[in-house]
Amino acid sequence: MGKQRIRQIIDERLGEEGLLESGIRGVQLFRVTEPVRCAPAVYEPSVIAIVGGAKEAIWDGTSHVYDSSRYLVCSMSMPVEAGTPLASPDNPLLGVQISLDTKVMTELVIETESAAGAIRTPKAGPLPQGIALARWDDAFTDALLRLVQLVGDPLGASVLGDGRLREVYYALLGGEAGESARRAFGVGNEIARSIEYLSRHLEEAVTIDDMAAQAGMSRAVFHRRFKEATTMSPIQFAKSMRLNSAAMNIAGGMSVSEAAAGVGYVSSSQFSREFKRAYGESPRQWSNHRQLVGALR
Repeated sequence: MGKQRIRQIIDERLGEEGLLESGIRGVQLFRVTEPVRCAPAVYEPSVIAIVGGAKEAIWDGTSHVYDSSRYLVCSMSMPVEAGTPLASPDNPLLGVQISLDTKVMTELVIETESAAGAIRTPKAGPLPQGIALARWDDAFTDALLRLVQLVGDPLGASVLGDGRLREVYYALLGGEAGESARRAFGVGNEIARSIEYLSRHLEEAVTIDDMAAQAGMSRAVFHRRFKEATTMSPIQFAKSMRLNSAAMNIAGGMSVSEAAAGVGYVSSSQFSREFKRAYGESPRQWSNHRQLVGALR
């Protein structure tokens, strides 16, 4: 019932393809009616909840299709490939995208763990990956519905929006993706901090030593912990972040030289070689053949 009501609200508020700002910071409704092949993207910390159709994301070399049975939580910036290969006018992709506020999430994780007793130290063993899929449960569904019901009510969104967004965050932490989010935003979030640092400095020559310093680890320990969290080495991850960001910018109309410089490449020939090795096309071929379809990735 809750998911159906969310879908009705999206249908009422967003009759055509596109993104709709909800009036609540970081919350958007979306409708996609055309199929889009998976293309390089960077997922920022966010929740994507689908109530109609299906979306595909590829990470760790594996395709993950998620729909109204599972929502996606990205707790760290991650390079992926994403698309909507099954979308059509008769079967549109409908859903809600919520940016996760790092400050609020961190405060909430610490508050919930403090309320339960002493703040827990990170568990031993591999870190959860930065992207997780979780089955909808009643707590998440109810919280998301209460949030979406504020769309179209500017006064309600202004007065109640932050509180209801916090309810969604709380429900997320109690769901199947909660452990991944707690490790990214709470105690033991060193890897997430290093990724955030990289994301803010893509145009600079950030080294592995720089990232390890942000995490407060030796290079060797950082390399091991980073690969546990992301399944990639720090060097592979940084390159994927830069190339995916450049590919998105080129598809959005930015010139190849601007896109290369914007992610820290000094040599345009090196950028072109690495780009073609990653995507099978030169940056100029990519520019001619791709279009950025909406802001949703």
